[in-house]
Amino acid sequence: MAHECPAGSLEPELVQRLLLSCREAKKSAYCPYSHFPVGAAILTRDGRIFSGSSSSPLQCPSRAAPYKGCNVENICYPLGVCAERTAIQKAISEGHREFRAIAISSDLQDDFISPCGACRQVMREFGTNWAVYMTKPDGTYVVRTVLELLPSPFGSTGWQKIQ
Repeated sequence: MAHECPAGSLEPELVQRLLLSCREAKKSAYCPYSHFPVGAAILTRDGRIFSGSSSSPLQCPSRAAPYKGCNVENICYPLGVCAERTAIQKAISEGHREFRAIAISSDLQDDFISPCGACRQVMREFGTNWAVYMTKPDGTYVVRTVLELLPSPFGSTGWQKIQ
């Protein structure tokens, strides 16, 4: 399958690093109930890639550094957290608020892994025009913007008007 990319896509080497980082993050998933490991890696506007499974950034081509996230389940299901939100929260906790892309991986063979509604809304909090790379284990992927995945989001613009 051909890779589908939105306008302003990343350099091929950076895409590969992002995809590798999300696959590596998946290895750290804590999923004893669903047995559905998910990994995510997020690329900040200044070229860092965030994840929850590495303690410090590594240098990537074009000044990027890997930070990854994985899903962490809890017996009380609503207390679990998705890989995408783990990666975003790690980036936020390190002072980053602007993102270029996020990549997500799982073991789904027949479908591209797609972020849940809660993750889409959290992504939307930090902009609509950044790329979401949804992958399969065979290395294929599709790319959509946050806005394409959540076209009518609950956004902060109305909130700002009443403050």
